[in-house]
Amino acid sequence: MDSEHKESLILIDNFIDNIWLEKGLSKNTLSAYNQDLSNFTLWLKGSSLKNVDRIKLLDYLTYRFEQGYNSRSTARTLSSLRSFYAFLVEKNFITENPTSKIDSPKLGSSLPKILSEEDVNKLINAPDTKNPIGLRDRAMLEILYACGLRISELITLNVLNLNSRQGLVSVMGKGEKERLVPMGEEALERVSDYLAYGRNQFLKENQSSSFLFLSKRGTQMTRQAFWYRIKQYALKSGVDKSLSPHTLRHAFATHLLNHGADLRTIQLLLGHTSLSTTQIYTEVARHRMKELHQKHHPRG
Repeated sequence: MDSEHKESLILIDNFIDNIWLEKGLSKNTLSAYNQDLSNFTLWLKGSSLKNVDRIKLLDYLTYRFEQGYNSRSTARTLSSLRSFYAFLVEKNFITENPTSKIDSPKLGSSLPKILSEEDVNKLINAPDTKNPIGLRDRAMLEILYACGLRISELITLNVLNLNSRQGLVSVMGKGEKERLVPMGEEALERVSDYLAYGRNQFLKENQSSSFLFLSKRGTQMTRQAFWYRIKQYALKSGVDKSLSPHTLRHAFATHLLNHGADLRTIQLLLGHTSLSTTQIYTEVARHRMKELHQKHHPRG
């Protein structure tokens, strides 16, 4: 056993003794604390518990999510780690608690409604691309799904936010935080078609605008107007699920997860500040797998 691992085990013992003396916790509760901290120590593979930062903790939480642990179990683990690192700060082993800016997983969150990949294709193919409005709407739906944008982010996109050569779009998210998101070939092609054959049709003579997606009056599209368009296309395509403005954003995240993307990547693409927000999509994927098993397995 190396010295750093041994040091970690001593720190855990000191912590368990301390909370037993101060709080008089039951044997089962102390055992749960010990188990949570021991599991984390094993995952660290020899690194000291004293040298852990916020990024390392987020990596561990990601690992737990990907291993299939549920929100309640991970919330308990994070609670154990919070108490442990608060103890280390109090006893001057470390100066800063690395758990202080990590949100606990949300418990009992209702699962977002998710469209299947087939339904997404039906919805995206619904606009009539023989006219400027159809070209615009098809491009907007493609970007919404390809990039996982919020509708508020979509309608505020500027023409200069596009980097067609690299296939990237620069997005200004919540809290004025900017992120770069890949667009994918299909979305890039549809946006190019809209720019070439549709966008200028909305601008009157001597009118200009920096917004990428324009209304019939040549002004910025509103959230309400585009949400109305989505509902119309859902009716037209026969997608009868109860939609929300976030439906394609939810589909983006869940379909990426289903195809093997990791949570940290999805978190960055969505612009979530907290991994616990992104974690809801693992619950969605698990719920969907259970549904499919019950529907198709002979003993489901």
